Amino acid sequence: MKRIFKRFRVRTVSAVAALAFAANSWAVDPFTVRDIRIEGLQRVEPGTVFGSLPFRVGDQYNDDRGSAAIRALFALGLFKDVRLEVNGDVLVVVVEERPTVADVDFVGTREFDKDTLKKALREIGLTEGRPYDQALADRAEQELKRQYINRSLYGAEVVTTVTPIERNRVNLTFSVTEGEPTRIKELRIIGNRTFSEGTLKGLFDLDTGGWLSWYTKSDRYSRTKLNADLEALKSYYLQRGFLEFRIDSTQVAISPNKQDISITVNVTEGERYVVSSVRLEGDYLGKEDEFKSLVKIQAGQPYNADQVTETTKAFTDYFGNFGYAFAQVEARPEIDRTNNRVSFVLAAEPSRRAYVRRINVAGNNRTRDEVVRREFRQFESSWYDADKIKLSRDRIDRLGFFKDVNVETNDVPGAPDQVDLTVTVTERPTGSLQLGAGFSSAEKLALSFSIKQENAFGSGNYLGVEVNTSKYNRTIAFNSVNPYFTADGISRTIDIYHRSSRPYDDQGGNYQLITQGAGLRFGVPFSELDTVFFGGSLERTTIKPGTAIPAAYLAYAEQFGYTSNSLPLSIGWSRDDRDSSVSPSKGRYQRASGEWGVAGDARYLRGNYQYQQFVPLNKQYTLAFNGELGWGKGLNGQPYPVFKNFYSGGLGSVRGFQQGTLGPRDVTGASIGGARKITLNGEVITPFPGAGNDRSLRLFGFVDVGNVFGEEERMNFGDLRASAGFGLSWLSPIGPLRIAIAQPVRKQAGDRIQRLQFQIGTSF
Repeated sequence: MKRIFKRFRVRTVSAVAALAFAANSWAVDPFTVRDIRIEGLQRVEPGTVFGSLPFRVGDQYNDDRGSAAIRALFALGLFKDVRLEVNGDVLVVVVEERPTVADVDFVGTREFDKDTLKKALREIGLTEGRPYDQALADRAEQELKRQYINRSLYGAEVVTTVTPIERNRVNLTFSVTEGEPTRIKELRIIGNRTFSEGTLKGLFDLDTGGWLSWYTKSDRYSRTKLNADLEALKSYYLQRGFLEFRIDSTQVAISPNKQDISITVNVTEGERYVVSSVRLEGDYLGKEDEFKSLVKIQAGQPYNADQVTETTKAFTDYFGNFGYAFAQVEARPEIDRTNNRVSFVLAAEPSRRAYVRRINVAGNNRTRDEVVRREFRQFESSWYDADKIKLSRDRIDRLGFFKDVNVETNDVPGAPDQVDLTVTVTERPTGSLQLGAGFSSAEKLALSFSIKQENAFGSGNYLGVEVNTSKYNRTIAFNSVNPYFTADGISRTIDIYHRSSRPYDDQGGNYQLITQGAGLRFGVPFSELDTVFFGGSLERTTIKPGTAIPAAYLAYAEQFGYTSNSLPLSIGWSRDDRDSSVSPSKGRYQRASGEWGVAGDARYLRGNYQYQQFVPLNKQYTLAFNGELGWGKGLNGQPYPVFKNFYSGGLGSVRGFQQGTLGPRDVTGASIGGARKITLNGEVITPFPGAGNDRSLRLFGFVDVGNVFGEEERMNFGDLRASAGFGLSWLSPIGPLRIAIAQPVRKQAGDRIQRLQFQIGTSF
């Protein structure tokens, strides 16, 4: 009887008791497992438990295997408690599952939206549907505090509330007391001798604040921003000859109330060095003269780290043009501290020649692969060519579909003469909604609207719709562009439009000029920057009579009819190498177009040329120029059609005057435009006061000059109108915003004034 009781006795081993197996205080005699049962499971699959046990039915069980089983089950992170019960030769695994997180919520968060915080917690393993763990909740609190510290909210407090609910689940609520942001109270640079502290602090994006700090947040400390500022400081010295400049230490001190931060940067300038000579060493493929022409380092001038970097990069890229993808170029300085001079040895090792095995595209979740690949000028199974790879990257970037484009070169294992290229893109929203408005005493509020998708359905095609509700000019137009209508890059553009316009007058006339048409145009790329366009269209122009109709319109209608049909052919050319289409700081844009009415009721020639130049004065200031010329002439003895006239005045031409009111007028006093046009604009773009180096918010001052003239009228520069003013450009969260206030400085009696204009666009 005693033996039977001993055989069927039940031993319970908990997680704490598992540690005592080695001392045999809960020792179980080894036995062969006949069956394994699991108790306490609610959501976890039994297979998960069986798969973690270090034994199976039929295996020998002992205390060591029991300890290993408990450790393995706890390691799953799914159970709050694990016990092993031995009932004869049957092993019973009793588990208590951890609660599952049903919901995560935040209270008191203003600095972050909830989705951002949930994403941060998800990255550390805390999210809906995962087992709850107190240690994980503690980590979550620390992660939330870290997020707030990154926003300079050092005093943020986080309290976690765990609320049990049915079915062994819990709701987690993180109550946050954000407090006030910690602000930079003091910023000092110590050790500078050559440049003033004010000059050096002007290089920093971080500062002690100003009246615009609520927008720029430049007085909020960020380690990332500080590191960027220190790099800017170092670059400033290295560009000006201080070869041995170094930043000795950076001290960041926070006040006891966590409201103020003091930053102290200790620097050692060292001596200023002048470059004495530059010489080449190594293997230059017998092309030393070509490489010497790429040297940017100037002997006799102060040392400039940027010139050294540009030279080594130019050498590496030039080696790449011949297939040497792994070329190494080192600029070794030889310092003469006695005379404060430095010479450079440019040592080159071209290594091995390589060809491209495969080109991979990554990051294009929406854009099709072919849209990226067709811009590549480096081909697979061809010799590696650095120029073609750079050109390919630039072409992809100029598509405008991506915020960032990077091309990485990767070795091919086991093939030393092969490389793979990986093009990684970061997509951006390519649809946009454009809203524009202008205000004047005559037209009141005029709205314009356009919706466009530059990358429709990821195909690289453009689709657009334009609507204008102006009192004087109303438009509805549809536009579609296929940039690769043919495989070799010929584009096709389709235009369908209906425009209703009425030249400006003060008499309340109700006549209209209605233009309806459809056109087809092709673009042929002649180089990487130049494209020639040609095409044709069918147009019908109707002069709808009404009160106060200009005499010029009546005269044209009486001679050629109130409805004119025409078949204009067009040709054009464009070149654009600006660094940005939204906020350019350098580069040039040119556009020329011509139109010839070859058939129909209206026979004419019309040409237009536009030139823009952006000149960076330094990191902050940009000089911008714009010039536009227009010319038109009637053919076959016919006058130039009045409905093809150019207009000037207002947004896009001479600000300070009402839209389209400059130039000739007929006997009724209505502005009818002219066959010739000239416009000149100049702008100086500066940072907004208090915004530091932030280019998203800028001021600009401008001067505009221009006018239009009739076909038989002499272009007299004394008749040009001029205006000057200032404006605000802001890349706001809802899109680019541009406001301009203009004052005419050269005007004549009868000119109509419009001083305020603005434009806003938003992306989706």
